[in-house]
Amino acid sequence: MKRFAAASALLLGAALADGRSAVTPVQKVIELLENMMAKGKQEKHEEQVQFAAYKQFCDDTTVDKKRAIKEAEETIEVLKADIQKYTSDAQELTKEIAEHDADIATWTGDKKAATNVRAIEKADYETLHKDYSESVDALLRAVAVLKKQAHDRPQASSLTQVSRLSSMRLIPNEAKKAIDLFLMQGAQDPEGLEVSAPEAAGYEFRSHGIIEMLEKLHDKFVDERTALEKAEMNSKHAFDMLIQDLTAQVEQATADRGEKAETKAKKLQAKADAEGDLSDTTSTKAADEKYLSDLEATCQQKASDFESRQQLRAEEIEAIEKAVEILSSDAVKGNSEKYLPSFAQKRGTALAHLRAKRSGEPQERVAEFLRARGESLNSRVLSALAVRVADDPFAKVKKMIKDLIVRFMEEANEEAEHKG
Repeated sequence: MKRFAAASALLLGAALADGRSAVTPVQKVIELLENMMAKGKQEKHEEQVQFAAYKQFCDDTTVDKKRAIKEAEETIEVLKADIQKYTSDAQELTKEIAEHDADIATWTGDKKAATNVRAIEKADYETLHKDYSESVDALLRAVAVLKKQAHDRPQASSLTQVSRLSSMRLIPNEAKKAIDLFLMQGAQDPEGLEVSAPEAAGYEFRSHGIIEMLEKLHDKFVDERTALEKAEMNSKHAFDMLIQDLTAQVEQATADRGEKAETKAKKLQAKADAEGDLSDTTSTKAADEKYLSDLEATCQQKASDFESRQQLRAEEIEAIEKAVEILSSDAVKGNSEKYLPSFAQKRGTALAHLRAKRSGEPQERVAEFLRARGESLNSRVLSALAVRVADDPFAKVKKMIKDLIVRFMEEANEEAEHKG
């Protein structure tokens, strides 16, 4: 029994020595709180740095997307104006092409009509020119025959050239009547060999008038044929100039039409390209607008969450600082220094009671404070910290001391009963 008591005393002394050399529970709590506060401040700072980078991303992306949307809006306006202009130009070119087609058709018809008219004119000219030429030739032959017969006796066979003049279309009716009269008078004369000298002189007088008339007709026909040839030449020249002008106009109109048709095709292609670009730009703009809307909502939500977390962390740090302030106060510190070193000199339950009373009160106050702040802030960190602060770091030592004191008292009671 004595050996057990000695051993218990020795163990108690060692425990008390350990308790004197170790830090007090309040110091352990303060150290724990200060570590938690330093960690909280570090995490708060790291979150600030991380959020600053994210906010910069939000700001930069927002600026880029807004600029892209603005540029898309300007591009859309330009594309719409271009499409409208291409459409208007194509419509105007269609109208001009139709006008060229009408002009080409008209001028082609004019060429055909002028060619037909020219063909008729040429045929008429050739017919009339042939008549004039035949008439002139016939008059020359008739005049030559009459002049030859003026000094000879007229022969019926020699007047054939004269009689042919009556059948020609260009010989005036008066001239035909004079020729017929001349031929009738010549037919009533007696045989040419028996004509007397006075009758021969009369015949010569009559033939002279006919010759003069035929020569005048000859000169007249020659002049008219010359005028006809000149008119034909002028008509042909005018026709050639007209055909040349019409051909040039048709060729120019055809060239203009081809050029405008090509330009129209390019305008329509440009319109189609612009419509495609407009569709792509509109789709891209809609996608950018949706992305920007989602980004702004996300950034706003994350900013709100960040502010809430920062506020929570700040209040947690404030609560921890308040707890450290409480534990570091003179009252708590004084009690800790007063009672903890001397608990080796106290006996039994009085020492344990005093230890639990003096050292438990500040711990419980801090734990209660942290628990209350954790509930008001809805902070799991403070709630967990309150639980850890409420735990007694010397619980095992206290239990061991209690057990030793109980054993010692039981042995003392047994010894007293034995003596009694």
